[in-house]
Amino acid sequence: MKLSKLYCNKPELFGPIEFNSGLNVVLAEIRLPENKNKDTHNLGKTTLVHLLNFMLLAKRDPKFFLFKHVDLFDEFVFFLEIELFDKSYVTVCRSVKNASKISFKRHEVGQQDFTELSETEWSHSEVPFERAKDILDSLLDLCTFKPWPFRKGIGYLLRSQEDYRDVFQLRKFAGEHSDWKPFLAHLLGFNADLLTSYYEKEKQIEDKKAKERIIRKEFGSSLEDISKIEGMLLLKQKEIEEQQKFLDSFDFRSQDKDRTKQLACQIDERIALLNNERYSLQKNKKKILDSLKEEQILFNPDEAQRIFAEVGVFFAGQLKKDFQQLITFNRAITEERRAYLQEELAETENKLKEVNSERNALGKQRSETLAFLSETDVFNKYKKFSNNLVVLKADLASLERQRDALRRLQELRTELRILKEELEHLQTDIESDVELQNSDKNCLFSTIRLFFNDIIEEVINRKALLNVAPNREGHLEFKAQILDESGNATSADMGSTYRKLLCMAFDLAVLRSYLDTKFPRFVYHDGVFEQLEPRKKENLLHVIRRYSELGIQVVITSLDSELPTKSERRKKVFEDDEIILTLHDENEQGRLFRMKSW
Repeated sequence: MKLSKLYCNKPELFGPIEFNSGLNVVLAEIRLPENKNKDTHNLGKTTLVHLLNFMLLAKRDPKFFLFKHVDLFDEFVFFLEIELFDKSYVTVCRSVKNASKISFKRHEVGQQDFTELSETEWSHSEVPFERAKDILDSLLDLCTFKPWPFRKGIGYLLRSQEDYRDVFQLRKFAGEHSDWKPFLAHLLGFNADLLTSYYEKEKQIEDKKAKERIIRKEFGSSLEDISKIEGMLLLKQKEIEEQQKFLDSFDFRSQDKDRTKQLACQIDERIALLNNERYSLQKNKKKILDSLKEEQILFNPDEAQRIFAEVGVFFAGQLKKDFQQLITFNRAITEERRAYLQEELAETENKLKEVNSERNALGKQRSETLAFLSETDVFNKYKKFSNNLVVLKADLASLERQRDALRRLQELRTELRILKEELEHLQTDIESDVELQNSDKNCLFSTIRLFFNDIIEEVINRKALLNVAPNREGHLEFKAQILDESGNATSADMGSTYRKLLCMAFDLAVLRSYLDTKFPRFVYHDGVFEQLEPRKKENLLHVIRRYSELGIQVVITSLDSELPTKSERRKKVFEDDEIILTLHDENEQGRLFRMKSW
């Protein structure tokens, strides 16, 4: 699978781009002096990679430039010609106005122009989007991607500037790790089925835990031990059966007898006890209040001295001091006793509230019982017993719901235990698989590792390591690291320049490892030479040429100022047929879309 041609129905605004089978260069020339120091130039070298992604059936995104500026692009229809493994071709037709309808044309000869093709001449015309992805998946026949669709790996083949942030986790893989890690593991030769099952088990466990939380939240603290609930259900069912028998017999004599006994032996007796207790509490409360009033020290030594002086009696010195000490001592004792009395008063008042509350409830119950006993209309009694039966049945239903909830909780706990055991087994299997692949020198992962290191070492004269290992949670962690002279990982890969180099090396190493299989044979790298030192640029270009000679279609973009040699010698950098598109800033004709910048 390689790119063959990209064109549209408006060639005056977007000219056709024909791709080579080897090296393809999109060169952006900055000709105006005032633009030399700008970071962005809006010529379209990055826009091209997004357009290719659109033609390879990326989902419709309102933020995508074609739809964000629909007034400019609404009439555009794009065509992407793709070379298949059997050297035949398929052309994908997708319009901006109706982007969810895709057409396909199978043909034997490349470099065609189907802009005027009638609807009936297409092999598949105006196919709905999801069905179109299935058709293209079948036509591309990327067996090495299975069971994943072709779209899963496109991100590693079309790298824009935003896709160099991480070697493995692409921008479109911003969601759950389960969305991309199994595919990446498969790509590197690991047993992806184990990883997929592991994530599925984790999701099942989380779903079970969520259901458990819902049940607990719904019933709260009302959930009791299931044995207790079963016992309460048994008693409640018996009570309902007895009530139902009385209602069915329409005979309330035994109920009258029970109510009379309950009134005489329970309610009245309890009310009498509460009355006695209330009397005792009220009497105690009065005593406490009286004690609090009495405990006041009325003697004032200063006032006594004044009175004694008026009658000529001596009252001073030690005598006054003794009285003051006595008053201080009594006041301390009084304050301590008052604290105890206040505490006792609060307890007495609280007890009185409880007694009064219970007495009021019993009084209401006594009134209802007397009303029932004095009721002569048997139908009113039937009605009251029916209401009681309804309440009992509601209580029974509530208990049954609690029992069912407890049973469901027990089932969830059992299922969770089983799932956790299965998860542990899967984690063990994943660890064994990783150990096997890491130790096998002839496996796919080892091949990719060696190609990856060779590329980095050739460009920057440093070794690099691809590392795959499970973390504590059993998830695979993927790392690409540059090593120092001692073989230790350094922070060099954290810089944007070297991180981009790691991304390119990874993509090329994977493509080379799959050369003999039905795997894509193209890669698009945007801005490959930016910020690299001159010598390293030349090394990288040498690697790119060598890989394109192996049969990999490499599409690169670069500013003329970033080329491996000085700009005045750029013609010696690439052959004329390698430069498939030249962009410049002189006028609108130099842009990818020959129109004003949007």
